[in-house]
Amino acid sequence: MAAEPVRTSRRNNIPSANVQLPAVQSYTQVNDEIIATLRGTKAWFVGLGLAITCLAIGIAAWVYQIYFGLGVAGYAPPVMWGVYIITFVFWVGIGHAGTLISAILYLFRAGFRTTIYRCAEAMTVFAVMTAGLFPILHLGRPWKFFWLIPYPNWRLIWPNFKSPLVWDVFAILTYLTVSTTFLYVGLLPDLAALRDRETHPVRKQIFSLLSMGWRNSDREWRHFARAYLFLAAFSTPLVLSVHSVVSFDFAMALTPGWHATIFPPYFVAGAIFSGIGMVFTIIIPIRRWFNLKHYVTINHLDAAAKLCLTTSLIVGLAYVTEFFIAWYSGNKVEQDYFMNRVFGQWWWAAWIMLLCNMVLPMSLFSQRLRRNTTWLFILSLFINLGMWFERFVIVVPSLSHEFEPWQWTEYAPSWVDWAILLGSFGWFSMWFLLFIKQFPVIAIAEVKEIIPPPLRRAHPHEDAIDVNARHLAFESRTPGEHA
Repeated sequence: MAAEPVRTSRRNNIPSANVQLPAVQSYTQVNDEIIATLRGTKAWFVGLGLAITCLAIGIAAWVYQIYFGLGVAGYAPPVMWGVYIITFVFWVGIGHAGTLISAILYLFRAGFRTTIYRCAEAMTVFAVMTAGLFPILHLGRPWKFFWLIPYPNWRLIWPNFKSPLVWDVFAILTYLTVSTTFLYVGLLPDLAALRDRETHPVRKQIFSLLSMGWRNSDREWRHFARAYLFLAAFSTPLVLSVHSVVSFDFAMALTPGWHATIFPPYFVAGAIFSGIGMVFTIIIPIRRWFNLKHYVTINHLDAAAKLCLTTSLIVGLAYVTEFFIAWYSGNKVEQDYFMNRVFGQWWWAAWIMLLCNMVLPMSLFSQRLRRNTTWLFILSLFINLGMWFERFVIVVPSLSHEFEPWQWTEYAPSWVDWAILLGSFGWFSMWFLLFIKQFPVIAIAEVKEIIPPPLRRAHPHEDAIDVNARHLAFESRTPGEHA
């Protein structure tokens, strides 16, 4: 059988043999099918209703906590705001992963990112928005949260810059700004496509303002490609440094199990791993419900599963390294702590973490399972569970089993903790569901760059500007311009 000729993507300048979409034949088809996902469906309204219900439960629990005090949460000194900081780090990791996935894969010209990166970038923004709530939720007087913001208050006293809470404020605000900018810039061509298709005058005006007068000219594409490349290159080291700052919340303490230099790379690898899991949790149902199987193909999911497997191996190496260093150090406190983590008081949480993050992802060595969407979705749920318990194992066993035996204690989250955890998932899901009904869940412009640019209109209703201008833009670019 003759080998299929290899085409290249003009924008990414890479072989596109593994990113082709055989069932996609024209630009009109891309516009019609992806924009069709913006219509409301029964499943979408049911999902939005469940998300709002979960959010309402979380809000009710938080109001209850404000009224009766922080004692209603599962505080057991020295284990303080346990579920809250666990969930904060969980959502920060999910948030950092989205832009890392999008930016790094763009810089490395990974073709499979084309149809999944929009979900990852939107996931980033809403996950960071969710994480930003938790430093406020655990405050006894949450209306005084602005004291954490680095500016002198009316008493001319600056915040304590040695406090991890202030570090988290810097991390969240910095990352939310960058990730939102990255998402918005990538949306510009698609906003113009929505503007041109919209008939409602108010919505058309909104899309016109958001698209900033985009006219699909070659000059605009040149500036767009350079700006997107700059943001991708800028975001990658920024995300690595910001998530390292989050790991310093633990690594700067002298608590057993925390005081380790491995935490920054360990947290970054865990963030990418958990982010891939959340991408699978989101994109696989969307792929099925909106009939986008010929856009998010099995080849795309297979390639993403390989990335998931790679990061799982890195996370597993970090787990093994922690145990080796504790043994090799000869520090009795560290050795007792790690033995207690795996075989003692918190063995059940540690083994859930190891099973979900190390053992089950090994199944992705099998190509058959990598290409099985049902297994990928189930595995993604286990990964999400395992990554939450990873943060639980980091926080709770260390604080409950410190240096002095008389300080050792039990910890059990209360119903308020669980309700606020549920509310965080409702908050995240609500914003994401609203997003996919206002903006394309798959990047229209980048999908068009995968299919061969037509020389003439493939359909009587094909937009001549959309076809001819894009084709001229393709042909006028130098081969390495977007590299």
